[in-house]
Amino acid sequence: MQVSQLKILDNSKSTKIAIVSNCLSRPIEILLVEDSLIDIKVIAKVFEQVATPHSLKVVRDGVAAIAYLCQQGEYLSYPKPDLILLDLHLPRKNGLAVLEAIKSDERFADIPVIMLTVSGDQQDIAECYQRDANCYLTKPSNLQEFEQLVQIIQDFWLQMVQLPMT
Repeated sequence: MQVSQLKILDNSKSTKIAIVSNCLSRPIEILLVEDSLIDIKVIAKVFEQVATPHSLKVVRDGVAAIAYLCQQGEYLSYPKPDLILLDLHLPRKNGLAVLEAIKSDERFADIPVIMLTVSGDQQDIAECYQRDANCYLTKPSNLQEFEQLVQIIQDFWLQMVQLPMT
């Protein structure tokens, strides 16, 4: 078994949570861009049970997400993600701007981006798909339903989909 780490990366401090997974190949690199600590913990809890080798990194705002992708500042040694889970409503730079930056940059355009947000607004949905989001999911307010949604994400995106490994 391989022990990966979830590391919440922010300018003030970092928190580590162990994630245990079977070591079959190179871990899938997942970047979670989420400002809600509660949502981060729910997502991490579900991903703890994933058999697919993975590494889950978390940044808590849009500016940090771009810095992470460009390997700037404190993110120099972090690998390019294979999958991005992106909240729409983020501090400093919103998820729509982050999505646009990802999909307009040839270095990152092939990375699947799952919009994972509380907004069910049709305009938000349309704008995300217009900017080439691969998927748009609305977070349920019920904790059990949210855990089920995250389980579906991991089942589909980590076990069924062939991700472009770079």
